[in-house]
Amino acid sequence: MIVAEVSFIDIFWSMLWFFFLFIWIVILFQILTDLFRDHTLSGGAKTLWVLFLVFLPFLAVFVYLISRGKGMAERAAARQQQAQEQFEGYVRSVATPGDGTAAPAEQISQAKQLLDAGTIDQAEFDRLKAKALA
Repeated sequence: MIVAEVSFIDIFWSMLWFFFLFIWIVILFQILTDLFRDHTLSGGAKTLWVLFLVFLPFLAVFVYLISRGKGMAERAAARQQQAQEQFEGYVRSVATPGDGTAAPAEQISQAKQLLDAGTIDQAEFDRLKAKALA
């Protein structure tokens, strides 16, 4: 039987090599993604880096991580910050009505502050609350 000829060590080594291959592919994709998202490099420099990665991959990866690793992390953090700001802006735009008026909870809160300050009476507060909820 073929199954009897495969030992545990063979399976272990195969899994270990597959794991290293997977890590290698992830590292290459990270470097290529960073390389093409970097707007400070010219097209010629990007081409040279890609050729270096194709013909001397191990050396190129180590050189890239040593020479541009700090910038790689900074660019990733900046992209993450930009994505977070865009998300927060989107949430703010969806949370408030598009006609420039404040959200109902905000309107009621402002009316309550006016009531507490004595600027308006209870009847006026009730009217503003009903208008905000309508």
